[in-house]
Amino acid sequence: MTDPNDLRTKGERTRTRVLGASHVARAKARSGAFDAPFQELLTDAAWGHVWSRPDIPARERSMITIALLAALGHWNELAMHVRATRNTGASPEDIREALLHVAIYAGIPAANRAFEVARDALAELSAPAEEGENP
Repeated sequence: MTDPNDLRTKGERTRTRVLGASHVARAKARSGAFDAPFQELLTDAAWGHVWSRPDIPARERSMITIALLAALGHWNELAMHVRATRNTGASPEDIREALLHVAIYAGIPAANRAFEVARDALAELSAPAEEGENP
């Protein structure tokens, strides 16, 4: 059985590596007593258990996540994970290929919107940062 403290530490480390320190800091700052248990679950399960597994590299895990979020219509999370590709090594071409799979297996409307969300998120990545902004 995995020690919950080790799982939390591993999850926090992986979450920060993938999403970036500023994103994780903002999420923690928005969290309060009401949703702290959810943040712990998210960190332990998604980042500690799944994203920290060694069998699939971050690039491929990122592509899988992008495809699933697009297929399910989770647009804010999709944009966040597209932006996270700067840390996972997934390229715009990788994102495109994942979304082409979405078109075939989840439908053209889902892929149509996903391409729009991804295009906007990729544009954010290539835009110059505002002064004082930490991506």
